[in-house]
Amino acid sequence: MLKQILPFIHKVIKSVLGGEDSMFEMKKSKYGRGIFATRDIKKGELIHEAPVIISSKDEYKYLKKTIMIEYVFWWGEDLEECALALGYGSLFNHSYTPNALYKLNLKNQTIDIYAYRDIKKENEILINYNGDPNDDEPMWFDVF
Repeated sequence: MLKQILPFIHKVIKSVLGGEDSMFEMKKSKYGRGIFATRDIKKGELIHEAPVIISSKDEYKYLKKTIMIEYVFWWGEDLEECALALGYGSLFNHSYTPNALYKLNLKNQTIDIYAYRDIKKENEILINYNGDPNDDEPMWFDVF
């Protein structure tokens, strides 16, 4: 029986990790690394569920002294904690005109990335780091 289900398990693992069966891949972008669609993605489609490592507000002062602070999301009911998204979750680049959005899934402890609009194959998948796709508040870095 195990021999029969191994191909299925392999396919699921590759899909979750962004392998050949995934709808995206990481490659070079104008921002350094980026996440690109490997097929057309429909508006509302779940792109990625990234498990998170949560840091309390007490640990924030230590985290902000490291490069990791550039990759965390504000987390929790009151956004008083921060979370590092695992998988490809922290590699989606920012745009003020995103084609994807993220939702904090507090119950499952994941950051879920969804298509905000249809995304064509080969396009970079971009999110607004402010959370709201229409929020144009300044970033802590230069946006180009």
